[in-house]
Amino acid sequence: MLRTLRSRLIVSHILPILIIIPLMGIALIYAMESRVLLARSTTQLLDNAALVIELSSHQPQVWQDPEMAGQLTAEVAQYLDSRVMLLDGEGKLLASSDPQDAARVGQDLGLTDVAAVLSGQTRTQTHRSRNLDAEVTDVLMPALGSDGSVIGVVRMTHRLGNIYDDLLHMRDVVSAILVVGLLLGVVLALILASNLIRPVNQFVDEMQTMTASKELVTVPEVGIQEMQKLVQTFNILVERLHAQDIQQRSLLANLVHELGRPLGALRSAIDALLGGAAEDETFRDEMLNGMADEIVLLQRLLEDLARLYDRESGSIKLVLQPVQLSTWLSQMLLSWQADAQKKGLSWHADIPIDLPTLQIDPGRMAQALGNLLSNAVKYTPAGGAVRVAASNEPGYVTIKISDTGIGIPAEEQALVFTPFYRGHWSGRFPQGLGLGLNIAHELILAHGGQLALESNHGHGTIFTVWLPL
Repeated sequence: MLRTLRSRLIVSHILPILIIIPLMGIALIYAMESRVLLARSTTQLLDNAALVIELSSHQPQVWQDPEMAGQLTAEVAQYLDSRVMLLDGEGKLLASSDPQDAARVGQDLGLTDVAAVLSGQTRTQTHRSRNLDAEVTDVLMPALGSDGSVIGVVRMTHRLGNIYDDLLHMRDVVSAILVVGLLLGVVLALILASNLIRPVNQFVDEMQTMTASKELVTVPEVGIQEMQKLVQTFNILVERLHAQDIQQRSLLANLVHELGRPLGALRSAIDALLGGAAEDETFRDEMLNGMADEIVLLQRLLEDLARLYDRESGSIKLVLQPVQLSTWLSQMLLSWQADAQKKGLSWHADIPIDLPTLQIDPGRMAQALGNLLSNAVKYTPAGGAVRVAASNEPGYVTIKISDTGIGIPAEEQALVFTPFYRGHWSGRFPQGLGLGLNIAHELILAHGGQLALESNHGHGTIFTVWLPL
């Protein structure tokens, strides 16, 4: 029954009504009975007793003459719905407005409070009367003579049947209120539960639709604040999945393109060699050198993909070891110097011999700097220049790689370290998978360093690497 959120919301609204309203009804009835109705009845009896005493003060003989006492009680009883008794100074019955008490005139009624009343006290009590066979409220009030002594007692007795009738009526009213409250509670619970559950159902429907269609769609942010936060978080996940999907499609397209070019070149070279080109030694050497270059390109693509996997899986592991930076950097730059000069670029390297020894992973750091150098050589036209400069700074070593290439537009500089991003500045046919700068950035960060970019479109680029000592 309570397996759905809607049913639980309805029950959560109805249960307080089922508990609170009956408790309030019981408390209200008790308060009305003890604090209002009974108190009002007692007060009224006290007032009536005082009135009888006031009337008797004009004819003091009432307290010695049973006949006069009977006349007084008969006259008073016409205007009251209570039994009126007059007792003499010894506590014996003089007269009663109830004809059934006629046989008891002159007798001691055996009332427990008579002695206290004869001493000048007023007493009230609620008890069950055996003579009247009913719950009654009794008021005993002393009548004082001119000298202040007690000359008699007025007893006012009121049946509680009328009060109980009022209480029963009140219980009926409370029961009616309970039923109406329950009905209103159910209606309100249905309305509130429907309003609360509607965004949840919409959210579930959207997810089911998305699961069935395999399309990533966002969900409108409606409903209560908590539901909006949930939907907002879901939409962020959808956007991330959408971005990852775009990245995967871009990776696949770029991978097909980047693998297709060197593989096509290799296939053409192999066909040429098989077709007799191998007999020309010069042409054969050119073909083999070109094939070697294409294989190196393929190897770099595979290394980029391997680094991407390491980054995505959070498993970039560095094999740190002490490396004398001056010697290592000078040797690492030799192959890139050859590539730059082969393209017709001017090469400048300023590597001080007093660079410190750092704890780095030489293979990973060579890849990071190699990606930056590859970017510089690739996008600098023939006749341009590539410069590498290292220097000691307080607390770190700085390595700057600058070129006079095409530069990077300001609006794209914040995106160059994003995976698979290949800017429009890179030419009509962008090269690579768009991973080189991202991998360089991640590897330098893994060493505790920083990588910064400065560039003016059309006036070259400067990459600055900071490595902590």
